[in-house]
Amino acid sequence: MNLKDFVSETIVQIVSGVVDAQQKTNELGAKISPKLTGGANYGVQHGFLAAEGGATQIVQFDVALTAKEGTGTKGGIGIVAGIVSLGSSGQSNEESASVSRVKFSVPITLPND
Repeated sequence: MNLKDFVSETIVQIVSGVVDAQQKTNELGAKISPKLTGGANYGVQHGFLAAEGGATQIVQFDVALTAKEGTGTKGGIGIVAGIVSLGSSGQSNEESASVSRVKFSVPITLPND
């Protein structure tokens, strides 16, 4: 999995999870990601940013990228994050790998219930 797909799929899964929780808990009277009131200062105190369209949260990524090269293998860059581990195809007796970390944040406005 490349970084682009990992970031995209992670964000889609977060938003889908929120929508799924909203649907499942609505009949129970719970509000997941309700529209916030109380002004921008109140939201900032609780980790939200004021943005067009509603309160925005920051999703932080801290990703380890690996680059592997070796005889009999395909070189390339992959992501190692938790249970997502990418290897190379083929077998090799000689292999070199380097790991780099990338940290970045993405603001997201979740759908309001």
